[in-house]
Amino acid sequence: MGSGHDHGPRTSNTRALGLALGLTGSFLIVEAVAGFLMGSLALISDAAHMLTDTTGLAIALAGVKIGERPADSRRSFGYKRFEILAAAFNAVLLFAVAAYILYEGYHRILAPEPVQALPMMAVAAIGLGVNLISMRLLSAGRKDNLNVKGAYLEVWSDMLGSIGVILAAIIIWLTNWLWVDAIVAIGIGLWVLPRTWQLFKETLNVLLEGVPDGIDFQAVERALRSVQGVRDLHDLHVWAITSGMPSLSAHLVISEQAEPEIVCKAATALLDEQFEIEHVTLQVERTDCRDGREHHNLH
Repeated sequence: MGSGHDHGPRTSNTRALGLALGLTGSFLIVEAVAGFLMGSLALISDAAHMLTDTTGLAIALAGVKIGERPADSRRSFGYKRFEILAAAFNAVLLFAVAAYILYEGYHRILAPEPVQALPMMAVAAIGLGVNLISMRLLSAGRKDNLNVKGAYLEVWSDMLGSIGVILAAIIIWLTNWLWVDAIVAIGIGLWVLPRTWQLFKETLNVLLEGVPDGIDFQAVERALRSVQGVRDLHDLHVWAITSGMPSLSAHLVISEQAEPEIVCKAATALLDEQFEIEHVTLQVERTDCRDGREHHNLH
């Protein structure tokens, strides 16, 4: 028996993503040109992160819009999984940018290049403002949507990069230590890597249909076994179509006296109340279907 099969459009973050995309996209050109003109690797690295921000936000926005498409005869779950694919692509993109910055930073340490400190500081300060506004726009949706979380993470990492560039510019201006530019760029790359890895792991878990974070598989099993009339269960699966959309399927073996409809209603209500799992499919059996004997199939 199925309960809570709601495939309607979820509340999206389209407007926030669109505004953040406009801000970062507009500033990207300014920062990239300034970085090359001033010879600052730290500023170029910040521009590179801004590029991934822009690309990531565009992908995230497309992911949300495509994810809102209704189900059809070819895709019964609709296109919600596209949001996870977009988040995974964002993570891969961040890995690539971090690798480039680390490689280039190493060579800049060996052979420092002249840097125009004060213009570099001014550009980074403007970039910091853009990052803070974008983070504010995306903060509401990052907790329940991996796609938005990926976009937020990119903007957040770029915000740290902007701060690093400002500090580097101040140090270079005061001391003329040109190698600081490369050190800050490498620091930005190293800072981003573990957070990017965490995002990648979360998206990979969804793609592998693993148990969603925050749901205890054993606790779910114990809860189902506690439902009155349930003698046993098997083929229990808990996964997520996309972030914030956990799903469950299971075979419940019930007693001879139990009513299948009543057992299903009790089980689905329990799953919703204790674990916030609304998309549930239960097969109810008088005897274990693995034995090849007659069973009650409700779904």
